[in-house]
Amino acid sequence: MIHPAIIRKQRLIITALLLLITGTVLVGLGLGYSSVSYDRLIPIFLQQGTFKENFVVFSVRMPRIIITVLAGMALALSGAILQGITRNDLADPGIIGINTGAGVAVAVFFLFFPIDVGSFVYMLPIVAFVGAFLTATLIYLFSYKKSVGLQPIRLILIGVGFSMAFSGLMVVLISSAKREKVDFIANWLAGNIWGSDWPFIWAILPWLVILIPFTLYKANRLNLLGMGDSVSIGVGLSIERERFSMLLVAVALASAAVSVTGGIAFIGLMAPHIAKSLIGPRNQLYLPIAILLGGWLLLVADTIGRNILEPDGVPAGIMAALIGAPYFIYLLIRKT
Repeated sequence: MIHPAIIRKQRLIITALLLLITGTVLVGLGLGYSSVSYDRLIPIFLQQGTFKENFVVFSVRMPRIIITVLAGMALALSGAILQGITRNDLADPGIIGINTGAGVAVAVFFLFFPIDVGSFVYMLPIVAFVGAFLTATLIYLFSYKKSVGLQPIRLILIGVGFSMAFSGLMVVLISSAKREKVDFIANWLAGNIWGSDWPFIWAILPWLVILIPFTLYKANRLNLLGMGDSVSIGVGLSIERERFSMLLVAVALASAAVSVTGGIAFIGLMAPHIAKSLIGPRNQLYLPIAILLGGWLLLVADTIGRNILEPDGVPAGIMAALIGAPYFIYLLIRKT
């Protein structure tokens, strides 16, 4: 039984985050290489804008903003799941190599397979999922010992090793690619929001529509997994089955996000931690807050990044790293 005061606090935080996201979206719609006056936004949404205003808002900025929010939500939830099933506060799909595994699969697909324009957008999340799943499986197997089970610190170290190895593999792939394809991989590595068109939204949205409610439904089992193996076994929970199924969900969310945003780390690390500090560690309470926080954090990173240096700006992945790396170091020091 959750105390009504805690539920009221959660609702207030969610309302505040929704307002923050809305405010940041409005700011982002007006800022950019081709600025749009804020007093013109309402007429534009009422279909009274000029051709240029409609193009900038509906064809350039709006899809990018929606993609950024959705990807941030997916990365935050993926990080929260990974932290729960590994009982390690340093787990993040970007840090432990899942994102780079997805990136290698996307790069191989992009470089060496025939691309059909109509299906390319929808194939990317599936290809990224295959790469991320294989990577996550290897990391899991190397981190698991039959006598003691999953070792959280070992998982982080092995994940970092895989991340570095796959980053090197990406460089090798770049060296053998054509110039126009090199640009794509370089943008992916930097965490540039490259999938900024409406079809990419329809490609990533079904993954979130299915997996977010599923994760919230499994929130109580995540609570049990976080308490330790002995407690989980004591209440009759099949630990390995539940852990593996939630690992699949985390991998699917991360791969769907990075297939359109590139290699973005630290969002899945920061959002769950901030959410827990606001409302506590119970998954039913903090997961919805972490999801919204992830969307807002990545949106802020992208909004700042694309307006620092015109016309290309700074990739959102680099901006997220500038914020998240010191936070990761702080958590690492606190845990050791």
